[in-house]
Amino acid sequence: MSLLCLLPSLHARATQKAFVWSAKYSTRVQRIFANAKDADFIAGAASATNIPKLHGLPEVIVTGRANVGKSSLFNAVLGRTSLLHTSKRAGHTRQLNFYRVGAEPGKLILVDAPGYGARGRPEWGAMFDEYLRTRKELRRVYILFNAKHGLNAHDREMLTHLSSLLITPRGTQPWTLQSIITKADTIPPNDVPMVIQKLRKDIHEAAPLCLPPILTSTEMKPPFGIDEVRKSIVDVCGLNRIHP
Repeated sequence: MSLLCLLPSLHARATQKAFVWSAKYSTRVQRIFANAKDADFIAGAASATNIPKLHGLPEVIVTGRANVGKSSLFNAVLGRTSLLHTSKRAGHTRQLNFYRVGAEPGKLILVDAPGYGARGRPEWGAMFDEYLRTRKELRRVYILFNAKHGLNAHDREMLTHLSSLLITPRGTQPWTLQSIITKADTIPPNDVPMVIQKLRKDIHEAAPLCLPPILTSTEMKPPFGIDEVRKSIVDVCGLNRIHP
């Protein structure tokens, strides 16, 4: 029996949200996400000095522990199978990779960051921090957590660190932070409410300003939570206010 069948309330809420989302954003999202060929790799930056200037398009950046499912999730979001390279070898991404979303000149930029944790590198962290501190186009940081593994010390450290950058010395908040829980299909169905509750609690304790997590699975048919991630990106980039 599927996860959603065993969690009818979760499924009902997700279905209702998907219906509202579809009615409100369908035209805009179709133009941004529906045509997979409109998403493309445009630049990579191996150091802070190489971070490209990209004409002011709004940007979101994705981070997470190595092998958290980052590439699989955002391939699904972009409607591609291999735009973001997936690998069983941890630490494959070693630079900031910039992807245009939407037909040229594009609607937004998705930035894929190197994984942090035991296989992370100090220079990757320095580049990531420089991007967060200086990128005026940045709208949101998405941080991913594996549903099966939960948060470890590296995750808590990263959440605390991101929280320290969320508010500038002037008291402004240049970008927002949101968590995404990946691989929801790996949780035993009866354990889902308890696991999600603990994840939410752990995330909030480490980063009180982090927005509530989006639950996802790219292995379910159809993939679960992808529309919610797309909606989140559309909203934070201000594209819901743009008439097609």
